[in-house]
Amino acid sequence: MSQRQVLQVFEQYQKARTQFVQTIAELATRPQNIETLQNAGVMSLLRPLLLDVVPTIQQTAALALGRLANYNDDLAEAVVKGDILPQLVYSLAEQNRFYKKAAAFVLRAVAKHSPELAQAVVDCGALDALVISLEEFDPGVKEAAAWALGYIARHNAELSQAVVDAGAVPLLVLCVQEPEVALKRIAASALSDISKHSPELAQTVVDAGAIAHLAQMILNPDAKLKRQVFSALSQISKHSVDLAEMVVEAEIFPAVLTCLKDPDEYVKKNVATLMREIAKHTPEGVPQLAICLTEEPEDHIKAATAWAFGQIGRHTPEHARAVAVANVLPKLLSLYMETDSSEDLQVKAKKALKSILQKCTHLPALEPLLHDASPNILKHVVGQFSKVLPHDSKARRLFVTSGGLKKIQEIKAEPGSALQEYINSINNCYPEEIVRYYSPGYSETLLERVENYQPVM
Repeated sequence: MSQRQVLQVFEQYQKARTQFVQTIAELATRPQNIETLQNAGVMSLLRPLLLDVVPTIQQTAALALGRLANYNDDLAEAVVKGDILPQLVYSLAEQNRFYKKAAAFVLRAVAKHSPELAQAVVDCGALDALVISLEEFDPGVKEAAAWALGYIARHNAELSQAVVDAGAVPLLVLCVQEPEVALKRIAASALSDISKHSPELAQTVVDAGAIAHLAQMILNPDAKLKRQVFSALSQISKHSVDLAEMVVEAEIFPAVLTCLKDPDEYVKKNVATLMREIAKHTPEGVPQLAICLTEEPEDHIKAATAWAFGQIGRHTPEHARAVAVANVLPKLLSLYMETDSSEDLQVKAKKALKSILQKCTHLPALEPLLHDASPNILKHVVGQFSKVLPHDSKARRLFVTSGGLKKIQEIKAEPGSALQEYINSINNCYPEEIVRYYSPGYSETLLERVENYQPVM
């Protein structure tokens, strides 16, 4: 046999290996093939090809493994049990950029399924290799590494802390500043995943200067990037007053309000969530939101704003008061009752009203609703008066002079209904003759009796 014939054998073997991994990688893109591939022992066949002498075979084998591991946790577990992870980690440091991207993809695909699998990725030394990859020249390698780090961090505080301890945060903040939009997206997402677990982890992200760079991108034209930016700012803001105020101080208002008009549903949702997270600590954003509720012509923006108000007002009586003082309740009621409002706006305005009313003890803001609210909202308004009046003599007096008690007598409620019980509770706060003979012009003596009357508890 000639030398050429001998070499042809090797060439054919190489072509066969190449064709095999390429075909497997292609088959792994379709879910219906996964079980068959798994039963055929594809994992054990791909593993040695990760060490192949031909770089393209190595890369394609890694890509195939990543697609398989991405499909379900059983296949991801098979990657771990097959002792494949150490080889991938080694390759992250030694191989070319194409292989590095594929190797990071496999690590991400394994880590995404559960904290246990993510911990297996950490235990094989992947964090240091991934963090080093964040410093690569190639943006695709950085993106793949950032993606894997985010998938590890998202599971719990311990894994997130491990990512922080490996030195990932400052490099992720640098990645946010890179020109490639895809890299910005993934880096912002990873920062969000790190920040969400605890105030301490969020503070680490803040200390690395992330807020200023994230805030600069809230008007970026790329919707997917804005989703991640608002998500990250929300995860930072949610933990404490100090963190929320740091986000506000980055001058995100009023620019952030324009993003309520964004055509992307997830952007709008994340903006509303950010507003809720900020406002639950500090009601600074309420006046700006109230302006949006009045001046914004688009129903879907008003609906998002109404939802945000509901989230703000439901936290505490103080939050509900801040919303009420901003004169939001009549606006929500009007939007709910207007026939021109979209169904979504009506639903969100109604839900917001109920959420706010159930916490609101600021009666002067509730009283106008006694005259205008529909029966299903009126029930909640009257219910709040029935909670507060028995314990507040000043409020009882004001309720008479303002005409509130008179209005209560005019309400027609079904006997035995919750609304009737609320009305009875309010009436029990006053002497019987005041309830019976109430009129706008009471004498001072009668008002003194109102103030000094001890209600039936």
